[in-house]
Amino acid sequence: MTIHQAIILSAGKGSRLYPYTEDRPKCLLELSGRTLLEWQLDALHASGITDVTVVTGFHHDMVADVIAARGPEHGRVETLFNPFYQVADNLGSVWMARGRFDRDTLLLNGDTLVAPSLVERVLAGGGAPITVTVDAKAGYDADDMKVLRDGDRLVRIGKLLGPDQCNAESIGLLAFRGEGSRIFTDAVERIMHTPEGTQSWYLRVIDMIADSGVVGTVSIEGERWQEVDYLTDLEAARALTATWVQAGH
Repeated sequence: MTIHQAIILSAGKGSRLYPYTEDRPKCLLELSGRTLLEWQLDALHASGITDVTVVTGFHHDMVADVIAARGPEHGRVETLFNPFYQVADNLGSVWMARGRFDRDTLLLNGDTLVAPSLVERVLAGGGAPITVTVDAKAGYDADDMKVLRDGDRLVRIGKLLGPDQCNAESIGLLAFRGEGSRIFTDAVERIMHTPEGTQSWYLRVIDMIADSGVVGTVSIEGERWQEVDYLTDLEAARALTATWVQAGH
């Protein structure tokens, strides 16, 4: 079944990108003539995603203005404000959007820059109820969201995995199909009812339910993508999008 809905988590301040994010959210940083969010929305729309929810927080009104200026011809894009973005990690944003997981859905981190071809590979691949998009490289550092996979099955995911405990990294794009949405949101609810809930990442939920066998992976090796978290990432993202502009994307 084709996925037509996506949720983008764009509530954070992006403090590691100061001073660029002092007066604007990370998702509105300019990359070769478009904001990061616009590159994401364009990639999703080009891949057949017609319904997008953007979870906002820091400078919500600025994000809403950019979305409103795009017009209806780019599909339906709505914002969902997370009022506790300053005190909660991204699991809080997922919890705010839990009602939107009512059908097959893509979940995209607000700082992951992707091309339409990458999104299309995710939509075409992976048969598990929950699919984590992964890439592979020669070595992984402490900030990588590391993944241990057995074939296509996800065994573990987390930044604290050791170098001998991983063979891929998550790029921040997940697909939920069939019962996957319910399994995920039920687990999110359980963790959010614990004292540490607001301080958790949503991928901790994925790690917790991995043993149930419902979490798979889809590899996008060979595709170009970029996480925008540090100043060096911003430079790399601008260089990558410049090549996309040159190619007519």
